[in-house]
Amino acid sequence: MSENVGFAGQIGPEHISQVVEKGFKSVINNRPDLEGGAEQPTSVQIEEAARTAGLDYVYQPVVSGQITEVDVRAFANHFNELPKPILMFCRTGNRSNNLYQLAKQMDLLDD
Repeated sequence: MSENVGFAGQIGPEHISQVVEKGFKSVINNRPDLEGGAEQPTSVQIEEAARTAGLDYVYQPVVSGQITEVDVRAFANHFNELPKPILMFCRTGNRSNNLYQLAKQMDLLDD
């Protein structure tokens, strides 16, 4: 973890004000819609709240336990282009952290 990135479990539109208060400028959602069932907020709902609050937002769903090199490279492109710091989230934060660590190991990140 660096000052450019933070990790979280599932967030919802109601958490966006806290994301802004903590100083994040961008959000990357790595959790596929409906992975947790109908009660899980959709990416569109979270994106709407994030953009209304002035945050950049990227939806990059990744299936748990199935991260591919394509996923890592796509994440690295998002990470390098988005305003920092970035909050990444999935169900628990582990998948997002794994994406970040793999991109770092492959020397794909500009930070």
